[in-house]
Amino acid sequence: VAATPAIAARRPLATAPAARERDVAIVGLAGRYPQADDLDRFWEVLRDGRDCITEIPAGRWDHARYFDADRNRAGKSYSKWGGFLSDIDKFDPLFFSIAPKEAELLDPQERLFLETAWQTVEDAGYGRQSLAGTRTGVYVGVMWGQYELYGVDSLAAGHVGVPSSSQASIANRVSYFFNLHGPSIALDTMCSSSLTAIHLACEEIRRGNIDAAIAGGVNVSVHPHKYLTLSQGKFAASDGRCRSFGAGGDGYVPGEGVGAVFLKPLEHALRDGDHIYGVVRASSINHGGKTNGYTVPNPNAQAELIRAALDQARIAPQSLDYIEAHGTGTALGDPIEITGLSKALAETDESGWRCAIGSVKSNIGHLESAAGIAALTKVLLQLRHGALVPSLHAEPANPHIDFARTPFRVQTALAPWPRRDGQPRRSGISSFGAGG
Repeated sequence: VAATPAIAARRPLATAPAARERDVAIVGLAGRYPQADDLDRFWEVLRDGRDCITEIPAGRWDHARYFDADRNRAGKSYSKWGGFLSDIDKFDPLFFSIAPKEAELLDPQERLFLETAWQTVEDAGYGRQSLAGTRTGVYVGVMWGQYELYGVDSLAAGHVGVPSSSQASIANRVSYFFNLHGPSIALDTMCSSSLTAIHLACEEIRRGNIDAAIAGGVNVSVHPHKYLTLSQGKFAASDGRCRSFGAGGDGYVPGEGVGAVFLKPLEHALRDGDHIYGVVRASSINHGGKTNGYTVPNPNAQAELIRAALDQARIAPQSLDYIEAHGTGTALGDPIEITGLSKALAETDESGWRCAIGSVKSNIGHLESAAGIAALTKVLLQLRHGALVPSLHAEPANPHIDFARTPFRVQTALAPWPRRDGQPRRSGISSFGAGG
């Protein structure tokens, strides 16, 4: 599954045009990412072009027991790198009215998303009581659920409590705590999960089925089984570098993160005087069908997806200034993504139009189910600061991409993001899920 929101910057309230009924405002934003416990720190990571990939922390597991540089060694992992959150074992259960013994058994992803949902609502200027009983939906993308694997050892040691990794509970815990009456959905479309969650939330808002939504994603690596799985499938990068659009990429680097946005109809956000980070003009979702391989994207389907989003948004392709790409850094995947983007935007009649492109994965790794919310957060922070940040490890370029024959240039340095002819800054975001 792939999702492609088209994002437009905020206009001053005094000059805002009449809201289109499909426009959705982002009025709250929060998240935690590798080496960035809040969004101010995350902006510093992006602005400074920092590579946040490290070896697996000792507090997770002893990676030396599983690591072998031989990519073909059965039962071993040839990767020992990733982007990691700090203090995922820290949680204040009483603040959320959860018994400490119960909290210990909850998957860290459930605890992290609950904390982030609170911060998102608070950032939007709302309180728990003001949302109670409202038609507010919760949509969260999540992919891995391996915390419960520790339950085998727990039982063997004679412990009574068994850890749980219920994905549905990640969303339901938020709805229960805030007393929300909208849909509460956890979904897994692999690496497009969080953008798909945001797409579904926006669609329900556009249909008038809900008044607001908390949407995002969460992803943590808590068990060595994950790295064994990635190595078995040859999905992991062998050198711990995510080379988005660069040469030499042979896989992706896993990363952790959690993020969420608070969404409302633009008309309501303007009426209520909300702070608006950005406006989702349109989003689209599809499947690539059968390709040359189960994990191989379909550039034609991706092109159709992007055209659909642009048509819904009623904006010209040449009005886009920046594309936050999926950009996993693989020799095959990146050229296919560029082909799809080029097909979708090739119809522009503006001579010499060039669009910047980049990928946050080059900074923090591939956050899998949280990759989309990380990409959206990067775009929103760039809008806030009026600057485009560098995408790393893109030079030399992937030899299978001839950028001279495309309208794209990889953004490799910090630069101002100016408005063109007084128009809003606009960006697109693309995302792929393995399997289509």
